[in-house]
Amino acid sequence: MFLPPTPIVPGSRVRVTQQLPQGDQVWSAVTEGAIVRFRQAKTGSWYAHARDDRLWLDRLELRLDDGEIVVLNLDQYSAIEPAARPAGAA
Repeated sequence: MFLPPTPIVPGSRVRVTQQLPQGDQVWSAVTEGAIVRFRQAKTGSWYAHARDDRLWLDRLELRLDDGEIVVLNLDQYSAIEPAARPAGAA
């Protein structure tokens, strides 16, 4: 289970940095938005001895500045930090 350094509160604005190790390189992606929901959700993948015999992932739903909703699967390479509101936002 992913454990964020600070509590995840719906409505708060965060910047999520995710990394994917690739041999001698690291691919990074940054997503910034307001938290809609944080939960554990099961996948269609089978995993023995897990709850309901399924693989469960930590998922963070964000609302981007343009209104789009994105779902991020969090892992040990995910970092969440508070983010400032964009200029001109209410």
